[in-house]
Amino acid sequence: MHVEIIGYIGAFMTTAAFFPQTLQVIRTRDTRSISLAMYVLFTMGICFWLVYGVMIESIPVTIANAITLVLSSIILWMKIKETQQAHDSVS
Repeated sequence: MHVEIIGYIGAFMTTAAFFPQTLQVIRTRDTRSISLAMYVLFTMGICFWLVYGVMIESIPVTIANAITLVLSSIILWMKIKETQQAHDSVS
């Protein structure tokens, strides 16, 4: 089996894992059970993986992390928005 195939399979599976969570957050607008710190760190980590993928010219690493960055950014943006709304309603 070609090494790149393993990369594509792993990239597909880990990226696909984010779709259900992202869709649920979009549908419910509920991010209360999601850790803000975790999503900030995770999204920053994905940025570095994306840069790394580009630097080593790995298509599976680059594509997977570009897509995952979009999905995790959606969740992070909605989490930040919900956190701000909760803070504003308390003030």
